[in-house]
Amino acid sequence: MKVPKTLQQAIIHFANLDNCLAYMVSHRWPAGVECPTCGRKDVTYLANQKKWQCKSGHAKRQFTAKVGTIFEDSPLGLEKWLPAVWLIATAKNGVSSCEIARSLDVTQKTAWFMLHRIRKAMANGSMMKIGGNGGEVEADETFIGGKARNMHKDVYERRITGMGQSFRDKTIVMGMLERGGQVRTQIIPDRQKHTLQPIVRQHVEAGAALFTDEMGGYKGLHKEYLHQIIDHAVCYVNGRIHTNGMENFWSLLKRGINGTYVSVEPFHLFRYLDEQAFRYNNRATKKNPMNDSDRFSVVLSQVAGKRLTYAEVTGKVGATCF
Repeated sequence: MKVPKTLQQAIIHFANLDNCLAYMVSHRWPAGVECPTCGRKDVTYLANQKKWQCKSGHAKRQFTAKVGTIFEDSPLGLEKWLPAVWLIATAKNGVSSCEIARSLDVTQKTAWFMLHRIRKAMANGSMMKIGGNGGEVEADETFIGGKARNMHKDVYERRITGMGQSFRDKTIVMGMLERGGQVRTQIIPDRQKHTLQPIVRQHVEAGAALFTDEMGGYKGLHKEYLHQIIDHAVCYVNGRIHTNGMENFWSLLKRGINGTYVSVEPFHLFRYLDEQAFRYNNRATKKNPMNDSDRFSVVLSQVAGKRLTYAEVTGKVGATCF
């Protein structure tokens, strides 16, 4: 099967619906098409409808390649969906819904919903801990939100009262990065010890070398980790002791939010974190020479079982960002 390597090749290749189906099937069902309802493999392909039919007599025995994926119930065909996946998976600083709308000839509202569904597929559901075999892990936090100097005077006075309150209306995000490996991010309510330390234990293997700043919430982790602290009031690097890797990730994240998305609601922030973490975790390295086609393939291999409805993405039904 032909595999596109560039955006131009992808647009040409996926303009053909048969190519879209073949590519989708190869990533969703590498061992052969199976019924998403009962798992039966001896299904019949209905070529005139571009569907499959299960031989068992149950509800929804006819199904398309989109059933049970982030594409389910979308009136848009795969010839629009797949280029959208390519664009968001490969754009270093993200891609806005307005740009997707112009490129694919859909409305901005449709493009916005499409991007959130693709971000759902990008989410890392791995339970594997980082920092195993004596790995080095950096942990740090950042604040996401509008800058005080850009606020109108009355908004500034209403939101920021007194010294030390400039972070009051911002969202706190925690990150853990294994050097040379993956990053994990999570929205947190505060930076207290009872919040930070359980998250570190959940994601970082005991015995790993842990590097943090001097923030008090990390104190006490030396019993389980080789915990070393860099005091930013003194210096930013002391040999191997620094958090510059996480600082680099925060820079990439904020460049995308401020430059591409401009304004992100706190309710949706965790999806933008998933997007940036996906691209970072699938970046090209000496050990893992990923390219645009590889990242696109990884997203497609993760679309099943991650349906997202418009009611969920707009907060009309129960959803949480933690």
